[in-house]
Amino acid sequence: MFVLGLTGSIGMGKSTSSKFFAEAGVPVHDSDAAVHALYSAEAVAPVEAAFPGVTVDGKIDRGKLSEKLVGNPDAIKRLEAIVHPLVRAVTQRFLDTQKARGARIVLLDIPLLFETGGEKRVDAVVVVSAPPDVQRARVLSRLGMTAERLDALLARQMPDAEKRARAHFVVDSSRSFDSARTQVHGILRAVAGLPGRRIS
Repeated sequence: MFVLGLTGSIGMGKSTSSKFFAEAGVPVHDSDAAVHALYSAEAVAPVEAAFPGVTVDGKIDRGKLSEKLVGNPDAIKRLEAIVHPLVRAVTQRFLDTQKARGARIVLLDIPLLFETGGEKRVDAVVVVSAPPDVQRARVLSRLGMTAERLDALLARQMPDAEKRARAHFVVDSSRSFDSARTQVHGILRAVAGLPGRRIS
């Protein structure tokens, strides 16, 4: 089984590209969705213990949690030390299930793939990218987003140029949906005959 890792900075079109892989029949594991699910399950007790007062109705309130993290790198590291191992366990269950089903290619959608060392756990990395002006325009059009908040988010992420330099494949999302979809299909053709190095 060949494991593709998909990543890209905020506003680059990663979610749309992920949908194109799914549309092509590739099983997709969404790490963000896994975190959301964990915030209603296994992560509740350890996160509440580390950050008292962030639980509402038995679930982690992301807004309350965010307030404890803003401008506090140590708090972010504490949270990541709790959440990342849980996400990796969920991811492994996904991989085991897809292997048992005979999937040839799977996709792990991981926003902070390089930042968390996730590239070591995949066979090839796909980076979704667009020019900075396109990225900013997309993100600043989102409800509640400000230039200051965007800059803070980007400061936590590896620069796009470095991601592209470390990628095996790059999807340029600055053109049409059809263009991105065509690029996705090209990537799938390129890896179709390759053996997975880590998960056979």
